[in-house]
Amino acid sequence: MKKRSQRFLDAKKKIESKEYPIAEAVKLAKEVGAEKFDAALEAHIRLGIDVSKSDQTVKGSVTLPHSTGKKIKIAVFADESEAKAAKEAGAELTGGEDLIKEIKKTQKCDFAVAVATPKMMRSLAQVAKILGPKGLMPNPKTGTVDADPAKVVKELQAGKVNFKNDPAGIIHQMIGKVSFDDKKLAENYTTFLEAIKKLKPAKMKGEYIKNVTLCTSMGPGVKVKK
Repeated sequence: MKKRSQRFLDAKKKIESKEYPIAEAVKLAKEVGAEKFDAALEAHIRLGIDVSKSDQTVKGSVTLPHSTGKKIKIAVFADESEAKAAKEAGAELTGGEDLIKEIKKTQKCDFAVAVATPKMMRSLAQVAKILGPKGLMPNPKTGTVDADPAKVVKELQAGKVNFKNDPAGIIHQMIGKVSFDDKKLAENYTTFLEAIKKLKPAKMKGEYIKNVTLCTSMGPGVKVKK
């Protein structure tokens, strides 16, 4: 078990064992975080899905009204002209077959999101076993496969986030920075939660959203009323 600092333990004592309305949860999570830098505020949503069933996977995308405050490192797989436009739009890495060969050789992918044009998807099959386990394989369902990758890059940098439940059935998502106004953080959270609610698997039984926790990068969790 990870050893917690005294600061973390003292901060945790300020949190009552109850679920807080979102406005109170945001304020308290920021207060008990106490990082000396502009930390991220994260939402962790535990779902009641059966992770062993592929038709209960919850994944999608949503544009947060106030962005996340974080510049995303994006890789774009496209032909030269499309790659150039994507680079100008804010993509960190761009390329076609050359970039795919580099990933295949090094087995490394130093980026947070991958975007590809439809015609590059066949070539990307070569590195699917590298990108897939990391959740980086472009997918039409999350809007990361598009004939206009520059447009996708702009959307992502403006606040569009892709999400997917982890093997434990939890979705983790940064919803902003501690420096953000409380109201903006609450609005980002509400938008994100509503997007998840709309993706409830048709075949799942029981409670869909088990619990929600907000916390800063290094702070204790604050339970939120669903």
